[in-house]
Amino acid sequence: MGLAKEIVRLEGRIRAHYNVDPTVPGNERKAWVYNNFFDHAFLRTVWTNFHQVAPGVYRSNQPPHGRLARIKARGINTVLTLRGASDTAHYLTELQSCEELGLTLHATSMQARAAATQEELLNLIAVFRRIERPFVMHCKSGADRAGLASTIWLMVMEGEPVERARRMLSPRYLHIRNSHVGILDHMLDVYAECNARSPLLFEDWVRNEYDRPAIQAGFKGWSLLG
Repeated sequence: MGLAKEIVRLEGRIRAHYNVDPTVPGNERKAWVYNNFFDHAFLRTVWTNFHQVAPGVYRSNQPPHGRLARIKARGINTVLTLRGASDTAHYLTELQSCEELGLTLHATSMQARAAATQEELLNLIAVFRRIERPFVMHCKSGADRAGLASTIWLMVMEGEPVERARRMLSPRYLHIRNSHVGILDHMLDVYAECNARSPLLFEDWVRNEYDRPAIQAGFKGWSLLG
């Protein structure tokens, strides 16, 4: 256990060394190392997880600069990161790319391995109500947070029932329910059960009945073995 903790501490120190602001002269290479190897951007140069959610609404994994340029060429001028605004290399790199390309970047925070807070869900809906279309939303892999956000878009903005909208959380997008991220599915299960008993719009449920501790406690967890 002592060795394991020391390895974790060492990894954290190395990560922090490279997790720097790329706009500061001399930091460019460190930020590149962080983005490609700690944030796994090298995988996303060929794998995009890019799909249309609704007319003018797209989902993706985190796009590197070159893909942002191609997104702009398609006429998409707005980007929504679900990873939040922060002083991390991945966010500041994306912000720099968007500024260089003339793209508008919005940011809001979502969680993949825990139930969202009421504030996070309402903030996302508020962003949806003001964001300009067409836009692309993304998390890191485009599987879990992007899937939940896409589900919420379809329910709140397109009026789709949860039973249909939740197709956005599926193995097609590399979302694996039988894992820790199954908490997202469990949250939708709780809403679906409530809605079946007494029809209630998702946004109203979040405002008036959402119980994050109960949802978190009710999630028994999943394993790939069943």
